[in-house]
Amino acid sequence: MSGLIAPHGGSLVNCVVTGAEADKLRKEAEGLKRIDLTAKQSCDLEMIGIGAFSPLNGFMGKADFESVCKSMTLASGDIWPIPILLSVDKADAPAVGDRVALYAPNGVLQGLMTVEEVYAHDKKLEIPNVFRTEDSAHPGVKQVQDEGDTCLAGPVQVVTVCVDPEGPEAFLDHRKTPAETREIFSSRGWSTVAAFQTRNPIHRAHEYLCKCAQEICDGLLIHPLVGETKPGDIPAAVRMDCYNVLIENYFVPDRTCLTVMPAAMRYAGPREAVLHALIRKNYGVTHFIVGRDHAGVGDYYGTYDAQNIFNDLDKANLAIEPLKFEHAAWSNKAQGMVSGKTFPKLEGDQIFLSGTKVREMLGKGERPPAEFSRPEVADVLIKWATSAN
Repeated sequence: MSGLIAPHGGSLVNCVVTGAEADKLRKEAEGLKRIDLTAKQSCDLEMIGIGAFSPLNGFMGKADFESVCKSMTLASGDIWPIPILLSVDKADAPAVGDRVALYAPNGVLQGLMTVEEVYAHDKKLEIPNVFRTEDSAHPGVKQVQDEGDTCLAGPVQVVTVCVDPEGPEAFLDHRKTPAETREIFSSRGWSTVAAFQTRNPIHRAHEYLCKCAQEICDGLLIHPLVGETKPGDIPAAVRMDCYNVLIENYFVPDRTCLTVMPAAMRYAGPREAVLHALIRKNYGVTHFIVGRDHAGVGDYYGTYDAQNIFNDLDKANLAIEPLKFEHAAWSNKAQGMVSGKTFPKLEGDQIFLSGTKVREMLGKGERPPAEFSRPEVADVLIKWATSAN
């Protein structure tokens, strides 16, 4: 795997404990103080454990937290845009030096942690810096506002990676760690890999971005986020059906890889775009597709803020190459997908459909135009939308 991009910070972290050692830790956990994780914290613990958050080997201490908020770097100087915190209510906080047991929201023991720091959760520092707003209507802001006022920091040991293997978002056949995706890329002879981040079905515009990236890289990783998302997002199982039918009919299997990323969404726009890029770097990806309003919500961020933020980063430390795409759509005159860079904008020429209009059509059992969505994808969504109604 020497030809692959180095993980962020230089080496891939692995905090997952297996076999007899894991059994020993489970026994130890029975006598430890219990910490019940939120859905976001549970996702973060899994991402730390498998190395997707390398170089982190645990939840952040105060120095890293403050540095990330203020300068978008860890205390070490490595780029890092969003705090990864374990916050609890002050009354529930253990003492420094304590060992604690970390339980997922469904009650499964997920890991253990040695508490090295206990410090105040400075939400006044975190929220405006990370989200560029303090509006509680923003789902990421509200999430932080509702979190505990005290942060616990220290290294973790993960004993259960997928805490709900029977759950709708487990996807065990597509659930690959960074070490595993790196092995896949190496076995296929890929040294340059583009990744497409998505929490929605892939429509024609997204497909166009993926195909452009495939032209300049050895392979493509379609890497949907299946961790915690906001209410109203299309269920991960439905999205996976859409990805599979699209790859089967419109992509070259030998040049395309589909695995899932169990991260939680923050909806932090520009900063989250950087986090998503660094995560993919750890998975072995060299090029990361950054589209319009990446990881945004509502109108909190400018259309291309998530692309422009990369201009100010240390390119050597970032290492992964952002692929910045304009908004794309089907042009009747060009008879193909175009963007503002590739074709003049003509009145009434391009096919745009609002999310509201698409949902309305799907709910009625109607396919959107083939220029907007592949019919096979539309049929999967129609099945879901009509059954949901």
